[in-house]
Amino acid sequence: MGDLFEPALIDPPFSFPKGKGYLIAPNSESNGYDLTVPNGSIFYAGNYFEPRISDRMVEYLQETDGRDWRSIDWRQIPPELIEEIRFTNIKWKQDWINFFGKRKPLPRLTSWYGDPGKSYTYSGIRSEPNEWNKGLLYVKEAIEKCAKVRFNSVLLNWYRDGQDSLSWHSDDEKELGQQPVIASANFGAERDFIIRRKDDNSQKITFPMRHGTLLVMRGELQKFWEHSVPKRKNVRGSRFNLTFRRIDPAD
Repeated sequence: MGDLFEPALIDPPFSFPKGKGYLIAPNSESNGYDLTVPNGSIFYAGNYFEPRISDRMVEYLQETDGRDWRSIDWRQIPPELIEEIRFTNIKWKQDWINFFGKRKPLPRLTSWYGDPGKSYTYSGIRSEPNEWNKGLLYVKEAIEKCAKVRFNSVLLNWYRDGQDSLSWHSDDEKELGQQPVIASANFGAERDFIIRRKDDNSQKITFPMRHGTLLVMRGELQKFWEHSVPKRKNVRGSRFNLTFRRIDPAD
């Protein structure tokens, strides 16, 4: 009787492995699912943020001074000109990597925000934190209620369309600590987020990251698993991914 008036959760929108070390349970408090996998755990809520908040975030993340973001084809803007655009709320930038001796743009735009001194280095790219703003703090505080963690930084990734992607990797940088909690909020076009075991790539889970989805990774997941956002040619719209973290150099 105690559960009679609890909101019902339908079956999860992803295939979850069965077997030793794999457990899935509904989380009615946060309208999502608690997943246990070997060497880690995950929380997934496909609609954690209500549509009006998610819609506003898509606007907030693209707004520019004096231009209508809805009419801009972001794919057609040369990478070297991105930082010349006067974005209203987010300081987007185009990062570059050396690939077989050639300088190439990352297949996405990025930005880094956080508490003073919380710099972050990944793929040889060092980012100094921009100062928190009202929109990012709103999302951070909403996620902290679920994750029960105080985050001090966030990496923003802008996938302009299905051509932008993220290759296989783990968030295992030293400054994140031994068992980091990574909370990923998603707004805009739906994209696949895939995790797989490092020692057995056949063990994988594909999560649909929808408009308003929240996914939280915990435990030793970054040590034993890796993740990616593969290209999807049929995706035309932008997807914004905000991954909140704790930078603790002392760890």
